[in-house]
Amino acid sequence: MLVFLNKNFRLLLAVALILVSQLPVRGQNKDSVQVITLQDFHRLILQFHPIASQAALLNEQARQELRMARGALDPVISSKLSEKEYGGKEYYHIWTNTLQIPTWFGPEIRAGYDQTRGQYLDPEKRTPAAGLSFAGISVPLGQGLFIDQRRAVIKQAAIFQDIAEAERVKLINKLLLQATKDYWDWLMNYRETQLIQESLELADFRLRAVRSRVREGDLAAIDTVEALTEVQNRQVMLQQAQLAYNNARLMVATHLWAPNTVPLELKEHTVPAIKGTELTSLPKDSVDQLLQIAKANHPDLRKLVLKGQQLAIEQRFAADKLKPKLNLEYNVLRNDFYLRPDVLDRQYMGANYKLGVSFSLPLFLREERGKLQLTKLKQQSNNFELTQVTREVENNLLAAYNEWLALEEQIKLQERMVVNANILRNGEVTRFQNGESSLFLVNSREVKLMEAQLKLNALRTKYAKAKTTLYWAAGEITVD
Repeated sequence: MLVFLNKNFRLLLAVALILVSQLPVRGQNKDSVQVITLQDFHRLILQFHPIASQAALLNEQARQELRMARGALDPVISSKLSEKEYGGKEYYHIWTNTLQIPTWFGPEIRAGYDQTRGQYLDPEKRTPAAGLSFAGISVPLGQGLFIDQRRAVIKQAAIFQDIAEAERVKLINKLLLQATKDYWDWLMNYRETQLIQESLELADFRLRAVRSRVREGDLAAIDTVEALTEVQNRQVMLQQAQLAYNNARLMVATHLWAPNTVPLELKEHTVPAIKGTELTSLPKDSVDQLLQIAKANHPDLRKLVLKGQQLAIEQRFAADKLKPKLNLEYNVLRNDFYLRPDVLDRQYMGANYKLGVSFSLPLFLREERGKLQLTKLKQQSNNFELTQVTREVENNLLAAYNEWLALEEQIKLQERMVVNANILRNGEVTRFQNGESSLFLVNSREVKLMEAQLKLNALRTKYAKAKTTLYWAAGEITVD
């Protein structure tokens, strides 16, 4: 379930992101840093992102489609007036009025009023001077008794609402998946920048210490070059890290919007929250639960299931077209505009009525049989696609789960490697201070430690992405 923040809070968050002042990444004060959590990031996206707003329109479009379909059951009133006069003679005056009321269960209620006069009027069309009113019903006894085009379209439009909801969920999930991956990349580059910055400060401090010892005669002058080279190397690494960090911030900023589709700029002192990449083991039965959720609610599967329901309605309608058209129409007549209670008397209805029966049936039914077979083929195609997509969804979910487990083990191993690299670095520093090692070996150990820490950071980022991908594969990315 997607949970949204209070509207006022979201607006304040958006305004805060717009109005923040620019500060450099280096040397940030804790009081000046504004942290945006992944949850706030998600909620801001769902509130203002154009694609989220576009996805919300799908439900409204589906409602209007259903509204249009229900228009087939709207009562229709019609009126027609025809007159002819020539040479001072009134040939005819024909005024017909009809009210048709379709019903959901098939029959159509009809009522009307006719008034005619004229010297050359067809006798069958003559009415009393006050006119002739009628009320009756038209009943399909063959084709259209159990289903017709009106009912088929309305039922399909009602299902289309659920299809639109599934498509909306799919768009939102895709948006949140990409936005979340960009967020974790932002966090990874932020951590790398901080790590390399600290490493550069340490190398710079060591350069000053080496220069001091060279002046005192404790170290050879060549060690100054070694220390300076390492400082320059880490300066290059920091520049590269800052470039990657700034580009990652730009990618995150593409997902941030204020009300009225105003793009937000993510300022320098806004940083990601240092959480979300920690290890969180899944319960053993969680995969089975996610598989069940995916089979029931995954938008791709949901759309195919609903499409199958629409095709079932279409098949039922196509099969109904094989029946002959047999319609019975009965209208009780009255010699004025008003229908009084006495017209319901059996004797009156038996002496004042208009009755009609119509029958038609194509001899070969080629169009009808072709339509039915085509619908069945569409159903088979949809079933095949549903089977394939179901397997893909299951395998994608299992693959994401396997990646989750593998990364969990890799992170544990890498954490031990970081500890070992730190021990080796500290030991090499102690040996160097005792004159038993060289600055080159100290730098090498320190670089190995930094590489191990960077790799651990990258693994944690992959782990966080794998968690998001797992829930995306199950068809639901929750926003707490």
